[in-house]
Amino acid sequence: MKKKVFACLLAALMLLSVVACAKPATTEPVVEATKEPVVTAAPTKEPTAAPTAEPTPEPEPEPKDIVILYTNDVHCGVDVSASCIGYEGVARIKSALEAAGKEVILVDCGDAIQGDVIGSFSKGENIIKIMNDLEYDVSGVGNHEFDYGMDQFMKNVADAKFTYVSCNFADKDGNPILDPYIILEKAGKKIAFVGVATPETYYTSTPTYFQNADRTEYIYSFSEGDNGQKLYDVVQSSVDAARAEGADYVVVLSHLGTDASSVPYTSSDLIVNTSGIDVVLDGHSHSVLEGNSVKNKEGKTVIQTSTGTKLANVGCLTITPEGKMSTMLINKGAVNFATMAGGLTDDAGVAEKIAAVKAGYKDAVSVVVAHTDVDLVVNDPTPDENGKPIRIVRRMETNLGDLCADAYRNLGKTDVAFVNGGGVRDTILKGDITLEQIIKVHPFGNVFTVVKTSGQHILDALEMGASRLPGENGGFLQVSGLKYTIDLNVDSHVVKNEKGEFVTVDGERRVKDVQILQADGSYLPIDPEGTYTLASHDYMLKNGGDGFVMFMKDEFVQLDSYVPDNEVLISFIRDALGGSVGADYVDPYGQGRITIIPKE
Repeated sequence: MKKKVFACLLAALMLLSVVACAKPATTEPVVEATKEPVVTAAPTKEPTAAPTAEPTPEPEPEPKDIVILYTNDVHCGVDVSASCIGYEGVARIKSALEAAGKEVILVDCGDAIQGDVIGSFSKGENIIKIMNDLEYDVSGVGNHEFDYGMDQFMKNVADAKFTYVSCNFADKDGNPILDPYIILEKAGKKIAFVGVATPETYYTSTPTYFQNADRTEYIYSFSEGDNGQKLYDVVQSSVDAARAEGADYVVVLSHLGTDASSVPYTSSDLIVNTSGIDVVLDGHSHSVLEGNSVKNKEGKTVIQTSTGTKLANVGCLTITPEGKMSTMLINKGAVNFATMAGGLTDDAGVAEKIAAVKAGYKDAVSVVVAHTDVDLVVNDPTPDENGKPIRIVRRMETNLGDLCADAYRNLGKTDVAFVNGGGVRDTILKGDITLEQIIKVHPFGNVFTVVKTSGQHILDALEMGASRLPGENGGFLQVSGLKYTIDLNVDSHVVKNEKGEFVTVDGERRVKDVQILQADGSYLPIDPEGTYTLASHDYMLKNGGDGFVMFMKDEFVQLDSYVPDNEVLISFIRDALGGSVGADYVDPYGQGRITIIPKE
């Protein structure tokens, strides 16, 4: 479609928003040259030459809106779908804005490279390539950027044609690993982008990735500790430096989130404890915030915004020539996307490039490996009042959580098995199950692991997993071989260190009535002094993931082979269940292993 159509479509889009992407143009008056030069008599016989007329100044460039498109927590959600715009949609929106004369900057707030096959098959490299094609300018760092190890993280950073920024990711001496910020100039204005990674990265990625080779000390820092003050101070220092360097606006690319369980490291905490920030583009908690107003430490308003996850929305921050700032979220409810997809040009050829990448592994992941007669869920079968899915696998038992935990216990022939809710990523609908679906459930490539541990360590782990309820917790434990009760009328008394690792329980426990399944199908109370075999994966048992450090010094049972988490699940369905998940898992809320007493 021609530029006229681009403009029409863009106009329709902007009418749906609070963003004024078209402003009356203003120019400085042009100073005309004198029509006839003045001639001055010379004291000599030869006349002096007439002075040259002053040249006509070039007109000032037409003021333009600066539009910052922002994404966060894409988690490999590359495709256009019924509810998501996809990277192709990002390309088309960017193209439309540029065709309408806007100065466009494209940024991301982290967690782009992990979450589906297209990322895990390439350790994030495919996503970096797509972001390069889209001509991203800057990205913050999410905790899942580290999921493929530090060496791969640094390779992905080097391969990126855009700039990764983080002011608080540093070595043990406090030296930043990446640029703390970058200043880009558009329409005569300097915009600083300051990166902030969550200190929760320690335990929401893999803790040992941030330690030395002997795993005896942490050699990387995220400005954790001092009740958040270390983080605020590091960010303030970068903001002040950017202002001193001439930044007209400071935009933070934050991967902090808004969950209450993340206090004091939320984006709101950051805003109220700093000054000089204009906008915080946020990620991590998958929150949908079109544009909150939060007061900073000086009482000035800062915009706080976040797009959710998997490109259900694309954010649009507009800065007018007069300095007015406003935000909107572009989604399929706000855009006639069918018309846009048919009319606007995908200048970067993103759709074709994504298809080409997928073609490289399509045959391998399309193989049917099992079957299920029931839907296996991570979300509540009943959506919220707005029709949005409610993720429950991180706060209560689900049938898929049961299935995954059973797979670990079956393979290890252990007393107990744990699977963290954050490691169970996607629903499997009834029907044939492909390898791709299994990888979507377990995309991390964690390795099957067994330890001999004490009953007390099991009790501590269950308490740790329940510590954030009723809120979400990636460390919430789906279990096999035991059952237990969580009483939400008891506040959590779990004590963690500054890196989010378990230390102790200082008070009444909310986890009660823990019972171990016996060979005859009966249950007996757990013995804190007893010894039990526990199956899970290396992320939790060897690497202290989600803060579960209590198992790291336990006796590890040596295994004969390397078994990744997705193969654990495949082999259980194929070998133990005869190739099909049946009626034992029909209840989406599981088999009654976890009882939660609600707060009165």
